[in-house]
Amino acid sequence: MAEKRAKTPISGARQDKQYENILEEMHSADRKSVFQNALQQFDDAAQHLNLSSDQIAMIQQPRRVIEVKLPIRMDDGNIKVFKGYRVQHNIARGPAKGGVRFHPQVDLDEVKALSFWMTFKCAVVGIPMGGGKGGVICDPSEMSQSEMERLARRYFAEMIDIFGPDRDVPAPDVNTNPQVMAWFLDTYSMHKGDYTPAVVTGKPLELGGSEGRVTATAQGVTFTILQAVDRLGMKLDGATVAIQGFGNAGSNAAVLLKGHGAVIKAISDVSGGFVSTDPAGIDPQVALDHIKQNRTLKGFENNPAAKVSKYNNANDLLTEEVDILVPAALENQITEKNAGQVKAKIIAEAANGPCTPEADAILAKNGVFLIPDILCNAGGVTVSYLEWVQNRMGYYWDAEHIFMDLKRYMDNAFSAVYQTSTKFEVNMRTAAFIVAIERVTRAAEMRGLYA
Repeated sequence: MAEKRAKTPISGARQDKQYENILEEMHSADRKSVFQNALQQFDDAAQHLNLSSDQIAMIQQPRRVIEVKLPIRMDDGNIKVFKGYRVQHNIARGPAKGGVRFHPQVDLDEVKALSFWMTFKCAVVGIPMGGGKGGVICDPSEMSQSEMERLARRYFAEMIDIFGPDRDVPAPDVNTNPQVMAWFLDTYSMHKGDYTPAVVTGKPLELGGSEGRVTATAQGVTFTILQAVDRLGMKLDGATVAIQGFGNAGSNAAVLLKGHGAVIKAISDVSGGFVSTDPAGIDPQVALDHIKQNRTLKGFENNPAAKVSKYNNANDLLTEEVDILVPAALENQITEKNAGQVKAKIIAEAANGPCTPEADAILAKNGVFLIPDILCNAGGVTVSYLEWVQNRMGYYWDAEHIFMDLKRYMDNAFSAVYQTSTKFEVNMRTAAFIVAIERVTRAAEMRGLYA
């Protein structure tokens, strides 16, 4: 009899099975296409640039969509066939960049949307890379460590010709982590006969990973919020914050924002939403300690150190009376159904695609200042780029150097987007796409891709 399979360790609160259920609901048949949302965001910006139909055709749709079958021998001796994807959206400005997720609800629509956003995310922060994304349809919670390793290596081997430091550079995503990146690196290096750490980012430090990568997304979110409150004449010290999603980005953002004097009024994860009963707000470290013991925030309202009550509906957090709302969970969370009830002055999109185009219009009409995902959560890919740079030159920086560079990239990007918003009299999302589309289009034209 085969041994009982040990669950593969994955980072953050996302490993809980309830998270899987929420993703399954998100991928239900009646949900709006995430890629269609992305295309609508593109169209809203492109109309301000007088692009030709040829220009739009060259940068709107993905340049390459790859689907592979992955036969894997399981621990019980049987062979199971998995399906994997890799989408390269655009490489006019540099090699494709983007994570690989392992999840039972991976689908091509989502992968195309995420690769699309990566193209413009890299462009808006000014790093010389394009957009890519990958995924494998599987359930890591039902797989052993050895099965995960065989699947990871087979996925990379099947696409060995498209990956490379100057071609396509993957990174961790949902249910993948530095260990998976180490398997990717080793598989590539064995095939090529060279040690090539720059082929992936998000690696363990021992294999050329970068200092600061774990908190990079949250650091980027915090830098953009600091810029926003300054532009709006607000102060972060004493501002109230609600954070939907207490995984890596959300929890680290809570710690960093509290460090600037913000009051964390409400948080949520897959187990529910919680609002503080203490004027001083929620202590993020108390929440992290609770998660360490219980895997999620389940039962947090019964923790005497927490001083919180539980929402009847976790989505009530989105309409909480706060200064700053940080959606750090899933796509399509703020829609035309609840956007009108949002009371926050600032929305900082730590997640990809948390607001639908219909919600954007309502939020803009109500005067909500939105920091769009392709700007707000670009800290992760920026530090991934810095890891790639360090790998290429074989010299590594400390965390202080990394965060100094990250702040420079994020501040410059925010300024460019804010100035564009003022110039074109558009919201920040449209402005971010205007900045990014112009950069991608210029690169493509200079390379002669329209000839």
